[in-house]
Amino acid sequence: MTATTTARAPAGHARTVPLPVVAVHATAALLTAAGLASTLWYGLAEPRIALAFGVLIAVGELARWGALPGEREPAPLGAAGALGYALLGENAGQQTSHGVLQTVTVVLAATLAGAVPHVARGHGPTLDHLVRRVLTVGFAAVCFQPLYNSGELREHLGAGPGHALLLLLLLVLTALCDAVLAAVMLRARTRHPFGPLLRDELRALLHIGSAVCATGAVIALGVAVAGLWALPVFCVPLLLTQVSFRRYTAVRTTYRQTIASLARATEIAGYTRHGHARRVADLSRAVGRELGLSGPELTVLEYAALMHDIGQLSLVDPVPEGATALLPVAEQRRIALLGGAVVRQTGVPTAVAMVVERQADPYREQPLPARIVRAVNAYDDLAGESASASGPLRALERLRLGTGHDYQPEVVESLARVLSRGRPAPGEAG
Repeated sequence: MTATTTARAPAGHARTVPLPVVAVHATAALLTAAGLASTLWYGLAEPRIALAFGVLIAVGELARWGALPGEREPAPLGAAGALGYALLGENAGQQTSHGVLQTVTVVLAATLAGAVPHVARGHGPTLDHLVRRVLTVGFAAVCFQPLYNSGELREHLGAGPGHALLLLLLLVLTALCDAVLAAVMLRARTRHPFGPLLRDELRALLHIGSAVCATGAVIALGVAVAGLWALPVFCVPLLLTQVSFRRYTAVRTTYRQTIASLARATEIAGYTRHGHARRVADLSRAVGRELGLSGPELTVLEYAALMHDIGQLSLVDPVPEGATALLPVAEQRRIALLGGAVVRQTGVPTAVAMVVERQADPYREQPLPARIVRAVNAYDDLAGESASASGPLRALERLRLGTGHDYQPEVVESLARVLSRGRPAPGEAG
């Protein structure tokens, strides 16, 4: 069990903050305090360069786009600018001297300045985002600035390909550092397995993360040769990519909302209880995380859980309370096959339809997502059957009694662990 500490929350309520998260935040706070103190004491070195990179980072934060629930909210231009400043050794052939602590100060100040409009709208970056930005930029600067300022890098590598390869290597290490930090904090908060969380973070590095790292290196190399005029030139491609990703995110959001609307059709028609599909989807995703699923697998699981009851729309007589778990097995399979046929006609990936179709099969014949949907759906049906406070406990007990044929024991126990930590928030991706 992850150790936790108690912190005072607003309105006088106590909440627990995992100790790994406290340790990471405290490290970032100490680094920030040291940076501010050093900058105030010694003054801002090379203010023109600091201002140029600060503006670039702030613009990147202003251009931040919204992410789907559970996903990292991206600001690639701001991240690339921050990494470029951390790895900047020269400006138009003249050696820079801003150092590690000033790097952290400028990056944090610019990030906060660019986040002000988002905060005013209630959609500002999270504290974890700021902490990771401080620590990853600090890591990159610590790896590069002291060695470069001492002259050892220029003596051994010069300004040729060796220097460029070193920057790329440092950026890869920095990206890995950020991925590990994100996975550690998410593991501490959710207690989901560390491996799948880290895989998700590493998978993100292969997409927009690779563009951020490459642009960060190009910025540092371009400014070293051409001066600050290189900043707008080298950032235009990433800015255009960011616009394209915003459109892509909008399409994904619309697609997700369409699936959610289809899932609510059974509730609107009176076939299932209010909120049943969303509860099953949230719990299924949390159980999937617990069992090691990640990335696209979790997306398929969530979509299938949202649409698992859509086959009931083909019934002449509604199932009482929509509780398919209480029906005979043959009737459950018929509804599942009807649902799969409907899902296939909606344009949803075939993998989603397959999970919907097979949710009523014996668990030994099912893929893991179908086992999860079946167990979580049965839990929600059985827990809602009783209005007493012991309803959830009785529902879990009935699931455990059915592990011989109907429900996979590992899935039921993972569900019990998720429930013991409290229900996941709507849309939570873990």
